[in-house]
Amino acid sequence: MKLALTYNTKKEISNAEKVSEASVNNSEAGKYINKELVENYPERVDDTFAEWDSMETIDAVKTALETGGHKVSLVEANPDAFEKLKDINPEFVYNVAEGFYGASRESQIPALLEMLNLNFTGSDSITIGICHDKSRCKEILSYYKIPNSKFFLTDKIIPTNNLGFPKFVKPLHEGSSKGIYNSSLVNNVKELNIEIERIKDCYKQPAIVEDFIDGKEFTVAMLGNGDDVKVLPIVEMNLDFVPEGFNKIYSYEVKWFFDTRENQLDIFTCPANIDDSLYKNIEKVCKDAYKVLRIRDWARIDVRLDKNNVPNIIEINPLPGILPDPRDNSCYPKAARHAGMDYNSMINAVLDAAIQRIKNK
Repeated sequence: MKLALTYNTKKEISNAEKVSEASVNNSEAGKYINKELVENYPERVDDTFAEWDSMETIDAVKTALETGGHKVSLVEANPDAFEKLKDINPEFVYNVAEGFYGASRESQIPALLEMLNLNFTGSDSITIGICHDKSRCKEILSYYKIPNSKFFLTDKIIPTNNLGFPKFVKPLHEGSSKGIYNSSLVNNVKELNIEIERIKDCYKQPAIVEDFIDGKEFTVAMLGNGDDVKVLPIVEMNLDFVPEGFNKIYSYEVKWFFDTRENQLDIFTCPANIDDSLYKNIEKVCKDAYKVLRIRDWARIDVRLDKNNVPNIIEINPLPGILPDPRDNSCYPKAARHAGMDYNSMINAVLDAAIQRIKNK
């Protein structure tokens, strides 16, 4: 089959350039990150392209599809993508593009593909856009009585301390732990207002302020559609392995400063070490969310247990991270490996699910 692979990639630059770009492009961020980390890893301060893939990942996806017998053309998600896709006229598009500009940036390529009447992997432009707007996503989950934490949106200073703490504060329109720092967990109104200002300064968007759910955390890889959707082995997060002095959350600092290929934290267990009843409850809440949000083909859903051990949805990722190297703690490939799929099989399984979905229309 003639395929196009739509993507965005991180810019490959030297450490010296990274230090410079961090100070220019995201100058506010350094004020909010642990000073020792900024001094030791200045090239990692800038999270502008945190959601984008490395060329290593894109090459791995391309190779996987080629091993499946397909001819693959690369199409970068930039203003030239429209003409390139028209010229290639692929039979199917494998989409992992995150976009760049605007709150609905992850919807840009799906909308373009819909306009060109091209079939593609993953969710449509509406679902992708809803999932990228955390408040709209939570509103739908709440309407269908799918557990998730109470929240409000703001970009204004909060004058009162009568909110109930702790709270969890993150940008409204980001992913890949972008904008979620150690300081995102707040215990009083002073800390809350610092975070609201940080998000406004660094990301030019409102903050979503949630009641913090402090139970065990899991991440759930989903594959397929309709009644055939599969839950791959659930991954449990061992947050006790977060470095001393940092909150028990998988923050940007933990993900990109500490849990690296060179120094991997023992932070994930797959399959999760939980009883059958809880396992089934997590599966059910994730399948329910997948259904009501009309997610297609694949996703990764993050879950935390509340004080009553009820699984609550905390994040939905319809374009999950898929780092190919097992030394990277990338949870979707990790779950796939425990389900008996190597990287190439996993990538082709997503394509197969999309093709079957089209056939079943």
